[in-house]
Amino acid sequence: MRGKALLSNTLLSTALAAAICLCAAPGASADPLSGTSGFYVNPGSAPAAWVAAHPSDPRAAGIQSAIASRPIARWFGDDGGDIGSEVSSYVGAANSHGKVPVLVAYDIPDRDVCGGYSGGGASSVGAYESWISSFAAGIGSRPAVVVIEPDALSDYSCLTAAQQSSRTAMLLFATQMFQKKASDTWAYLDAGHTNWVAPATMAGELKAAGVANVRGFAVNVSNFYTTGSSETYAGSVNASLGGTSHFVVDTSRNGNGSDGEWCNPSGAKLGTAPQAGGGADLLLWVKTPGVSDGQCGTAPGTPAGTFDPALAVALINGS
Repeated sequence: MRGKALLSNTLLSTALAAAICLCAAPGASADPLSGTSGFYVNPGSAPAAWVAAHPSDPRAAGIQSAIASRPIARWFGDDGGDIGSEVSSYVGAANSHGKVPVLVAYDIPDRDVCGGYSGGGASSVGAYESWISSFAAGIGSRPAVVVIEPDALSDYSCLTAAQQSSRTAMLLFATQMFQKKASDTWAYLDAGHTNWVAPATMAGELKAAGVANVRGFAVNVSNFYTTGSSETYAGSVNASLGGTSHFVVDTSRNGNGSDGEWCNPSGAKLGTAPQAGGGADLLLWVKTPGVSDGQCGTAPGTPAGTFDPALAVALINGS
């Protein structure tokens, strides 16, 4: 992808909720952190699956401790299955442990049109609307956090005017579905990163896509810009929105900041572990650390979306 690809272990939500502004934006849902005990750690994440399959590998213990044991978002696209059931099962597993799952909806038509490494998505507008409606319904009234369609707004420069209009309408529909069908979800439209789309331009795109229907927007998804620069960018976007929105920052790989490269760059490092508060609603690991951005950079032989233990170790060491 262009800028992406496909809590500490104990987070006491009652203590951390005080660090979040809970003033409701138009269309905002209830607080999913209230009454839960932190973010859900997916036992089936790519790093966890690799560790389970390679228990004797000398890298396994470090990857388990630094990455697999952390709350990481689970990405959902159209895998040919029943998306509503898949989402419901995952949210139900988190709910059974009193945890909040973090999910990514990633199936917009012409997905990753600029970067190309994670291309795909729904085959038509109708197929997407059915998919995202079922996604939201799969969550229902249970608590969750969702990032909606990474790259979708930032990729507008690679779309025709007609494609842009169609995409805006699909994203608007998506926000309406989360507003209507997922009453205890904080959903965030993706808004790119610090060095991609001008804040005022992004604010206009977010507004047209229905950001007022959901909690707010996400920045730095699958990218490397520091939390501080990401919060500054998000603050400028929010100012252009009238200061009524909220945002989250992906800190999965921003420990050393960005050198301008987005595809498996050298020198990247894990960032702050997922948590609530600060200048953002939440700091999240949206991108799975160790999963390749594409066949490029320091992992030219690893396809996008594939876990690479060498990439994971490099992120742990910051090398």
